Amino acid sequence: MGKFVITKRKDNEYQFNLKTVNGETILTSEGYTTKANCRKGIDSVKVNSPLDARYDRKEAKNKQLYFNLKAGNGEIISTSEMYNSSSARDNGIESVKKNAPNAEIEDKTGE
Repeated sequence: MGKFVITKRKDNEYQFNLKTVNGETILTSEGYTTKANCRKGIDSVKVNSPLDARYDRKEAKNKQLYFNLKAGNGEIISTSEMYNSSSARDNGIESVKKNAPNAEIEDKTGE
C-alpha cells in the first residue's frame, strides 16, 4: 500500500506526494495555504482516484506524457510524474488507482 506524505515547501505552502511502497512518487499536489486544505486534497484523491473518468491524459511540449487527477468539479487535484510512453503513463494511473484509496498519511511537517 502506498502513502501520502505531507511536507511544507520553502514558500510555506503545504504539499502532498503519493508514494508507492518502494518510495516512488506517482502524484504531486499543488501548494495549499493550510494543512487542513492539504488534507482535504488527499481526501479528494482517495475519493476520485478509482474513477477512470477523473484522469486527464496529457502530453507536454517536450513530448513526455503525464496525467492530471481531477475532482468531480473539474479542478486539478494532483499531477503525475513524466512518462516516456503511453503504456508507462497508463501503468502510473493504475498504480494511483491501487495505492491511493487506502493509503496512510505521513506528516513530515513537524507541526
